[in-house]
Amino acid sequence: MLNDFYKQFKSGTDIRGVASEGVEGEALNMTNEAVADMTGGFCRWLMDKTGKTASELTVSVGRDSRISGERIADVVTKTLSSFGVKVILCNLASTPSMFMTTVDLGCDGAVQITASHHPFNRNGLKFFTRLGGLEGSDITAILTNASDKNFPAITENGTIEEVDYMTQYAEHLCDIIKKGVNAENYDKPLEGFKICVDAGNGVGGFYADKVLARLGADTNGSRYLDPDGMFPNHVPNPESPVAMKAISEAVVEAQADLGVIFDTDVDRGAVVDDKGNEINRNRLVALASAIALEGCEGGTIVTDSITSDGLREFIEDTLGGKHYRYRRGYKNVIDKAVELNKEGIPCPLAIETSGHAAMKENYFLDDGAYLCTKIIIKAAQLRKEGKTISDLISTLKEAKEEKEIRIKILEEDFRACGERVISELLKYAEANEGWAIAPDNREGVRVSFGKENGDGWFLLRLSVHDPIMPLNIESNSEGGCEIILSHLENFFKTTKGLDI
Repeated sequence: MLNDFYKQFKSGTDIRGVASEGVEGEALNMTNEAVADMTGGFCRWLMDKTGKTASELTVSVGRDSRISGERIADVVTKTLSSFGVKVILCNLASTPSMFMTTVDLGCDGAVQITASHHPFNRNGLKFFTRLGGLEGSDITAILTNASDKNFPAITENGTIEEVDYMTQYAEHLCDIIKKGVNAENYDKPLEGFKICVDAGNGVGGFYADKVLARLGADTNGSRYLDPDGMFPNHVPNPESPVAMKAISEAVVEAQADLGVIFDTDVDRGAVVDDKGNEINRNRLVALASAIALEGCEGGTIVTDSITSDGLREFIEDTLGGKHYRYRRGYKNVIDKAVELNKEGIPCPLAIETSGHAAMKENYFLDDGAYLCTKIIIKAAQLRKEGKTISDLISTLKEAKEEKEIRIKILEEDFRACGERVISELLKYAEANEGWAIAPDNREGVRVSFGKENGDGWFLLRLSVHDPIMPLNIESNSEGGCEIILSHLENFFKTTKGLDI
C-alpha cells in the first residue's frame, strides 16, 4: 500500500523530491535509503513488465548536471547491481539519449536522474522502456513497491559497465544532419554557418562541440556549455524570459545565423533567428509544425491547451494541417498523438508550448536536440533559397498581449476544489451573452470574446501536479487582457477555496 512518504515523490509521470540541502524550508527527502527503495520498486516493476528475472535485465543509468546527481546515480547503480541487473552507466547524459539506449544498446529499461528545470536542490528519477516514458499509473506502482519493500532478492552478482553513450548519440544526430542537408561537402554540411548554443550549464553543451562544430559550424559565442549543477548564470529553461534573453544577446553579439537553447536535461529546446528574435512557445510550435507537415499533408498537430488562436489559423489555413488542442502535460499530448495515429489519423507531431516536441519519426520522443537538429536542417535548406527560418512563420498572427496568473487553491483536496470551480465557471459562461465557449475545449474552460469585450480569450484550468489554477489570457488589442480579466471579477467573487 502506497504510504504518504512515498506518495510525495510522485510528479505526474516522474519521481521528484528534495535531494540537496540549501533552501530554507525544504528538507531533504531523497535520501540514499529512499532512492534505493524507489530503485528496487522500479526493478520489481520492470521484472513484472518484461517477464524477466533481475539477472536477465539490462538497465542504463544516466544523470544531468545537478549537484546531487552523482550521489543518486551511485545509489541507483549499486542497488540495481545488487539484484543481479547488468547496469550500463552513462554518467552525464541527456534524458532523450537515455531512452535511445533502449533502442541502440538493447536495454530493457533506463533511469535518468533529473528534475528538468527545477532549482538546484531538487532531483528526481525518470524511467523508460523501449515503449517510451512511463505513465502515471506506472509511477504509482513503482512507489507502491517501494512503500511495501517489494524488491527482488539480493544476489550481488550484477555488473556495472561505464559506456560513453553520448558520443554515439551525437554521431546519430550528425548523420541526420548530413543526410538532411546533403551538402556538396557531405561531411561538413554546416560550413559557413555560425550557431550559438546556450546549455544553461545543463548537459546540452555536447551539441556545440560533438554535433555542430564537427559538421563545420562556427560555434564561437556559445554560452554556459560547461555542466554546473548550481546553474549560476540563468535557469536552464526555454520558457524563461531571462534564459531567452541570454541566447538572443549571444546571437546578436556574435552576429550568428542561429541560436539554440536547451533545458537542463535537453528534452526541451528553442531557437532564436539571426536577428535575435525568440522562437519559442507559439512560434516554436508553428515552426515545428511547418517542418513536421512536410510529407504529411493534411496531418494533425497535437498541442497543449494554451496555444493561441493565431497558431490554429496558421496550422490549418497556411499549412493545410489540422490542429488538435489537448490538455497540458507533455505526456498527455504525446499519448494523444500516439492514439490518433493508431486510429488512422496521421499525426506527425505532438508539441507543448513549454518546448516539449515529439515527432512520430523519432519514436514520439520529446527531444530538444532532435527538434533543433530538424530546425538546423531546414535553416540550411532555406539558406540555399536566400531565406531564413523566420520566413517560414512570417504569416503567424500573434497576440498583442498575453498574461498568466497562477491562482492558489486553499482547500486540502485541491483537485476536487479546482474541478468544482471549473464546473461553476462553465455554467457562468453559458449564462453570459458574448462568452463564446470553445467547441473543442478539452481542459478547463476556454472562452473567447469579440473586439468590444477584450478581443481575445481566457483559459482557466487545473494544474497537472500542483494546487494551482493557471489563468491564461491573450488579446489581439492593447488593454484587452485587463478587459477580459474584468469580465471574470464577478465570477471569482462567488467562488470559494481560491486565493484571489
